[in-house]
Amino acid sequence: MKVRIAQPYHDKEIEDSVLSVLRSGRLVSGPAVESLERALAEYLDVQNVIAVNSGTAALHLSFLSLKMRPGQEVITTPFSFAATANTIIQSAGKPVFVDVDPETFNIDAQQIEKAITSKTAGIEPVHVFGQPAEMKHIGEIAEKHDLRVVEDAAEAIGAEYHGKKIGSTDEFACFSTYATKNLHTGEGGFVATNDDEAAASLRALLNQGQESKYLHVRLGYNYRMTEIAAAIGKAQIKKLDQLTQRRIENANLLTRKIRDLPALIPQRVLPNVKHVYYQYTVALSEEAGITREELRRSLAAAGIETDVHWPIPIHLQPWYRETFGYEPGLFPQAEKLTRTVLSLPIHPALTEDQIDYVSDRLHIALR
Repeated sequence: MKVRIAQPYHDKEIEDSVLSVLRSGRLVSGPAVESLERALAEYLDVQNVIAVNSGTAALHLSFLSLKMRPGQEVITTPFSFAATANTIIQSAGKPVFVDVDPETFNIDAQQIEKAITSKTAGIEPVHVFGQPAEMKHIGEIAEKHDLRVVEDAAEAIGAEYHGKKIGSTDEFACFSTYATKNLHTGEGGFVATNDDEAAASLRALLNQGQESKYLHVRLGYNYRMTEIAAAIGKAQIKKLDQLTQRRIENANLLTRKIRDLPALIPQRVLPNVKHVYYQYTVALSEEAGITREELRRSLAAAGIETDVHWPIPIHLQPWYRETFGYEPGLFPQAEKLTRTVLSLPIHPALTEDQIDYVSDRLHIALR
């Protein structure tokens, strides 16, 4: 049996939407992008959605909107994809890392306040694998210290915190619509915000700083989303909750089936959140009697794809070590996770038989 780690959604409606765009002759900055933005704004219950060509672009534009002075700091997590920190640096800032909660995998909100200095401009929580970070506590810290919040929600479309969708914010929530994401456009992303002034600034920045055609009022970038990408995404929105529910059901089913395997420790889900399971990620106990790579090879031999998100924490990536002098041991919980986490298939296209098969092979490998 072949079990993929991810399977980008597509159907005839998506194909027809793409063909319609191709036949229209309007491939950039047209009605498809506008329609996607409106539909996402309605879905998230937010005033503004600004579509861009990647989740990285969404973060970069949001940090540029903070107008940081060189050397100002943004507190974030080292347990994430490098774009989380890269975009701070690309916006004149400096990432300041704090460790993560070893059970939820998200930034440890208890450690944020200790990292605040006179140079701190903002906080960037990451909703890791689709589970919201502790936004109430983070918001209280930001308000107390007059800091801005840029949410890295790349993996969290549809996720909820205390009954409210991630993305309905007066600050910035940045999403990715990369090919494997819960809602995808092949490549793409968007920023959600209730701040109308910030939204207008973002729209100029993503289009070479133009206020109107050929009138460049600021330094900008080419971060536009294509009409084809928007057509792919728009066709999925009305199916998103159904697909998300399927992910949740698959994740819960796999959790039940591996509950008797103490070697596997699933990500703990916080109360009062809706985890949308972009990835279903477990930590392999250091007493498992098998290495992560041995387990991956065993599963691969059985046709089961897995992935490691992420094998190296950001602060120990070669460029960061060379530039900032980071050394192992600074953030022990994040570093331990990068040595032990493994992502398993639970995407909506999986059948119960396939999940049974994954469970069976895990039991064989870990017995």
